[in-house]
Amino acid sequence: MDKPDDGQIGVVAALVRSSFLVNAVYAESGREYGLTPQQGQLLCVLMARPHGMSELGAMLKLAKSSLTGLVDRTERNGLVRREPDPQDARAVQVALTAHGSKVAREFYTETCRRIEELPGSLSPADRGALADLLGRVVLANEVPVVFLEPDEGGPAAREH
Repeated sequence: MDKPDDGQIGVVAALVRSSFLVNAVYAESGREYGLTPQQGQLLCVLMARPHGMSELGAMLKLAKSSLTGLVDRTERNGLVRREPDPQDARAVQVALTAHGSKVAREFYTETCRRIEELPGSLSPADRGALADLLGRVVLANEVPVVFLEPDEGGPAAREH
């Protein structure tokens, strides 16, 4: 079952193990800000703009009841608020509060710093190749924008 690591792993194992690595960063950063990994993900998604509940459910791949619980807990912590959807009077959007924006920026910055360190042993060319290949996988699978690029205006550019 367990084979020794000889430095060569296949694409499936590499993708799965790298997802564990990124999830561990989310969890570690989140603990420092009093967030669960899911709350951290929610805050990062909301940094760009408020989103409706169905849109958030699709982006975060959560069932309606799970998303409602996540938003409820995050709202109780004063990080998000529900507000009327300007396009649909029956619906609500979830937006960051002022405190939530501050926590989101700090969490985002720290999480980016830690993730940036993960491929630290790679050359700049290899880092570029990794970004290109992973980017192509993400785009081909139509993964929604759940984490903003640090060099595309960053969170400070979206402050209210």
